[in-house]
Amino acid sequence: MKKIAFIIPPSVELLDFAGPVQVFTEAKDLGLDIKMEFYQFKETPVSSAGLGFETLKHFKEAQLKEGDYVFMPGMDYDYVKSIAFKSERAFFDWLKECSDQRITVCSVCNGAFALGHAGLLTNTECTTHWRRVNELQTEFPKAKVITDILYVKSNNVYTSAGISAGIDLALAILEDLKGAFFTHKVARGLVVYHRRSGRHSQQSIYLDYRNHINPQIHEVQDILVENFLNENSIESLAAKVGMSPRNLSRVFKEKTGTTVLEYLTLLRKEYANTMLNNPEYTIEYIASKCGYKTARQLQRILKN
Repeated sequence: MKKIAFIIPPSVELLDFAGPVQVFTEAKDLGLDIKMEFYQFKETPVSSAGLGFETLKHFKEAQLKEGDYVFMPGMDYDYVKSIAFKSERAFFDWLKECSDQRITVCSVCNGAFALGHAGLLTNTECTTHWRRVNELQTEFPKAKVITDILYVKSNNVYTSAGISAGIDLALAILEDLKGAFFTHKVARGLVVYHRRSGRHSQQSIYLDYRNHINPQIHEVQDILVENFLNENSIESLAAKVGMSPRNLSRVFKEKTGTTVLEYLTLLRKEYANTMLNNPEYTIEYIASKCGYKTARQLQRILKN
């Protein structure tokens, strides 16, 4: 079982912390086998909004192993600039030890400064809140600070931009662990839709075409994702969501930018490309599993 250890620093920014926590909580509810733990490096931490936390275990009590994760959320910037923060040498050394043990160290917003003091940003691509990228580069001149990006994965050091970008990073980690479709289900549960950084060029049909909030169209998309081998006529889909076939066709195109049939074809194409990785499967077998009567139909779709 993988562990995800969250550090609660003094003056923590609540959404930096709570966003990723909620992503992994939703994932646990959907069956992901992980354990979340919470630690502090100062007694009785209080958030930047004034909300206090109960006494938590000290970070040195964490028993982590290769493949686990540590999340360092952002803090009030006055604290980040303070001598008190910069004097937390024992904590920074611990972060370095985690990285050396191939534990993935993640930061949200200006939590990246903690990674910098730990020596984890040297010759490493990283990012932080857009307000702080210049300060991060100035304070850690050997870091490769990238602007205008939501998150950066650099070996086992992951950094994300401000506030809600921590949710994007957590979703990206989920995609690595459980795949795109599982991540889509988590995002749907949170009523957020997976956004990509400039580096995240690989598209996913399970996550694309979701930048709308129409519940009926989301329901139709879910039906298609889970039943893409079936006929899925406009009439049957419309009946399931209480719309007329004509209205469903119109609204689906308006909200997703594609037609129901085109979306269904993309789902089948995605599945076919996955099956093609198995050399034991013939093109005829794959075509039949994707709902096509002949291999020629599938080959024409894959070519296009």
